[in-house]
Amino acid sequence: MTVDKRRHIAKSITYRILSTLTGFLTIWWISGSIKVGTAFGVAELVYKPIQYYIHERIWYRWIKYGLKKNNVKN
Repeated sequence: MTVDKRRHIAKSITYRILSTLTGFLTIWWISGSIKVGTAFGVAELVYKPIQYYIHERIWYRWIKYGLKKNNVKN
């Protein structure tokens, strides 16, 4: 089975929407202010992709957990 790149893009977008909506609703519920909830949602929408990118780069560069060497014989 092959996976099309568009699937990854769609999953990323839907995850981001769901995560931002969850954060917005939680902060709105806690604070009672739709403005505070919206501000949090917008801040999270901008910040989280940056945080994720940095997290991925750290794992790619320095964390070797779960990687296996390929034993390819020619």
